[in-house]
Amino acid sequence: MQVYGKNVLYMTDPKKIQKVYISNTKKDRELFQYLKEKNIHYVLVEPHILDKMCKQNHQGIVFERNDFQYASLESVLEEEMVVILDHLEDPHNFGAIIRTCEASGVKAIIIPKDRSIDITDTVVKTSVGTTDFVSIVKVTNLVETIKKLQKNNFFVYAADMDGTDIRTMTFEGKRALVIGNEGKGISTLVQKNCDEVIKIPMKGTVNSLNASVAAGILIFKMGGLS
Repeated sequence: MQVYGKNVLYMTDPKKIQKVYISNTKKDRELFQYLKEKNIHYVLVEPHILDKMCKQNHQGIVFERNDFQYASLESVLEEEMVVILDHLEDPHNFGAIIRTCEASGVKAIIIPKDRSIDITDTVVKTSVGTTDFVSIVKVTNLVETIKKLQKNNFFVYAADMDGTDIRTMTFEGKRALVIGNEGKGISTLVQKNCDEVIKIPMKGTVNSLNASVAAGILIFKMGGLS
């Protein structure tokens, strides 16, 4: 897997890094000292080589690392809180949600295998490399997954504008938060199988927030730091 960026490099386990390509115009003593200390193999290349390798803002650093390993559903059933993404499509939203989960202490995210964003270089960059610190689970069927979580004592909340005001609620025990697709929201069948629908109250003229922003508010409100 090819990813990019200085912060992502620092957040990646050195044992998972295969080779680093660095612009030969880059002057960064700290970076080269880090690579030396961690015994990470690197090569200096012309900037245009990096531009061909990566169309994004690579900051003069592109590197090859081991492919991302997905976790099993069984491995996260003892977590206090999990986040479920119902066919999220934007890699920036996905990366931002992973970063929020890592920052708040939520260690598991569940995504469907079909019609959903995967772990890509953009997701890794947006998450600032925190993809290695949050278990990402891929499942075939979200409804069946929700039912399994419920059997394992999870109370499942769906985020929707027609739900209960989160200011009136107390979140305790094992819980799961479902965040919907950027355009369509949570599918009817998924929402029907959740235990409760919740909403973030709005005072402005808009009635919804960006998926990653809403997820961030709800994750911290629901006790991600616990």
